[in-house]
Amino acid sequence: MKLRTALITAILCTATPTMAQLQPGTPAPAPAQHAAAPAAAEKPTEKLDPAKDAAIRHLMDITETSKMGDNINAGITRQVHDVMGRAIAQDQLPKFMEAFSQKFNAAAPSSAVTDAMVPVYAKNFSMEDIQGLVKFYESPLGMRVVKAMPQVNAELQQAGILIDQKAAMATLRGMSDEYPQLKQMLPADPSAPTSGATPSVGAPPAAATLSGNPPSTISPPQR
Repeated sequence: MKLRTALITAILCTATPTMAQLQPGTPAPAPAQHAAAPAAAEKPTEKLDPAKDAAIRHLMDITETSKMGDNINAGITRQVHDVMGRAIAQDQLPKFMEAFSQKFNAAAPSSAVTDAMVPVYAKNFSMEDIQGLVKFYESPLGMRVVKAMPQVNAELQQAGILIDQKAAMATLRGMSDEYPQLKQMLPADPSAPTSGATPSVGAPPAAATLSGNPPSTISPPQR
């Protein structure tokens, strides 16, 4: 049961929007002047004009958003590998992962993600908007934005995580008098004055989770 829960959690966590935002293929926010008015957006049920479909796919290519499907598949595959590596014999893992990858990629080709994203663009942006975005991202500044934003997003997320973790630790320490069990779970407060007490050797497992260290898995998202 625990293994199944871990596997499902790993897959769901990998497919979160956060991951998509970190991938190099995620386009930067569009300039405000290109925002489409909701009233001008096509209805989801309307058949997309071939010219607009092509323009959207070109926009996705130059912003590297078209790589998102590959990145999501790769992320899920890594998570499955990590979880199954603890569940089956190591000599069986390569064969298992080869079979999984073949079946998974056949069931969820990366192109399917791109195809699903095209109507989303079409619904939220007019043809004029798409053309304006293409013009921007083909400019020197736009190309620099595409190249720089993955690292910028990663650093922004890391900064936010550090702030939130610090606040969470402070909050939990403030609740430790009411909930004494927290004192056994939390690492020592580095800002607290030393009283000559012998520091504990090795923090309990929970302390590692609550230590305030940013996740080591943060890396620029792409497809």
